[in-house]
Parts: sequence; structure tokens; C-alpha cells
Amino acid sequence: MADLNAIVESLSSLTVMEAASLVKQLEEKWGVSAAAAAVAVAAPGAAAGAPAAEAKTEFTVILANAGAKKIDVIKEVRAITGLGLKEAKDLVEACPKELKAGVNKDEAEKIKKQLTAAGATVEVK
Repeated sequence: MADLNAIVESLSSLTVMEAASLVKQLEEKWGVSAAAAAVAVAAPGAAAGAPAAEAKTEFTVILANAGAKKIDVIKEVRAITGLGLKEAKDLVEACPKELKAGVNKDEAEKIKKQLTAAGATVEVK
């Protein structure tokens, strides 16, 4: 049991992005799909050949346009991504550009709200 507890502790320290990457790596290595398994467990009476509707859990935040307040947008991009000044400026000037991928809905909406308040146009896909 000590090994399992160590694994639980290790997994608990992962960030959301690291956990998403881990899931993808395990799916590739074991040849399974975590989403399909969850659907199969949730609806055991469903027809085997019927495609199940999956709820989207990972979103991509795209900076579509920096707007008139480019400096404010650069500051927000730096705060959100942890990029340096030059990298954040390059990202903002290269619009439309993917800002963050694989984030949950709440985080995506929070990022959108921050950037919209700074004057940017943001898409969440």
C-alpha cells in the first residue's frame, strides 16, 4: 500500500496541464481512451454501436485580436502564461494565436474575462 500512497501523492502535485499530458501518454501507451471508458461505465445499457455524446472538458483559449490597448493585453498575457516581456509581445503581435490549450472551462472563462477587460478579442474553442 505504501507504493500506492506514494503514487497518489505524486499525482496530487501535478498541474492541470501535466495531468492532461499524463492522461494522453497513458492512453497512447495502453491503447485505450479514458473518455470512452467513462462513457461505457456511465451508460452500461447503451447500444454498443451507438456513438455516445461526450462533454467537452478541455478548451483552447485563442487570442484573436489584441485591440487598441496592446500594452494592457501584453501584461495580461504575461500574467496568464508566465512568459517574458518579449515572448508575450511577440505572441500578442502574432494574433490570432493560441494562448493556452487543454484548460478546463472555468479557467478558460477566467482567462477570457481577463483579456477582454484589457481590450482583447478572445475565442474559446
